[in-house]
Amino acid sequence: MKKITTLLALLCATLSVQADEVQVAVAANFTGPMQVISALFERDTGHKASLAFGATGKFYAQITNGAPFEILLSADDETPAKLIKEGYGVAGTPFTYAIGKLVLWSADPKLVDAKGAILKKGGFKHLSLANPKAAPYGAAGMQVMTKLGVAEAIKPLIVQGENISQTHQFISTGAAELGFVAYSQVIKNGQIGSGSGWIVPANLYDPIRQDAVILAKGKDKPAAIALMNYLKGEKAQAVIKSFGYELR
Repeated sequence: MKKITTLLALLCATLSVQADEVQVAVAANFTGPMQVISALFERDTGHKASLAFGATGKFYAQITNGAPFEILLSADDETPAKLIKEGYGVAGTPFTYAIGKLVLWSADPKLVDAKGAILKKGGFKHLSLANPKAAPYGAAGMQVMTKLGVAEAIKPLIVQGENISQTHQFISTGAAELGFVAYSQVIKNGQIGSGSGWIVPANLYDPIRQDAVILAKGKDKPAAIALMNYLKGEKAQAVIKSFGYELR
């Protein structure tokens, strides 16, 4: 019995040494999927992912100023490439983990029509949009309004969110009647779950290719490498797809 107890203790000690933790900066639009994936990742590998959610532009500023992040799950493909060029990211590690979809959404179930005609028709006082300089979904929303010829008319009505999560909060609480959010934030059972929305046609904005990259602080770190591989696996990809994202 004593021998078995000793073996179990040694096994637990070995697993403890092997288990690792990785610090991950996650684009706010990917909050829901990543919370699910990180739980599966810890269960399946023993490694832990410590997550921080926010705007990609702000994460870039933090990373270049010494923040301890080891992986970035960006809301675009430009920021990871820029970080590698500047020496903060590891070359050869980026890949597109998801392609995002943009939605014009309102908590009011009758406000937004299926074709987004309300943008030209008007009749609303506030439209929420994530900071276009820091959040790719905000930039995409501005592209849509510009292509539809309504950007100048709507600019005075914009309630700007720091990131896509705050933008969704503004809309869901009524601080803005409608706004542009990620489809992943409002999807339920394969469709918009509550309120009303228009899934914006992809030809109205540049593709939102969301790339993951191992950062310099995570180079050769077991948990960082394991998480990147896990994101490419069937379980993670099934979760990503269930939240309305396209896969590469």
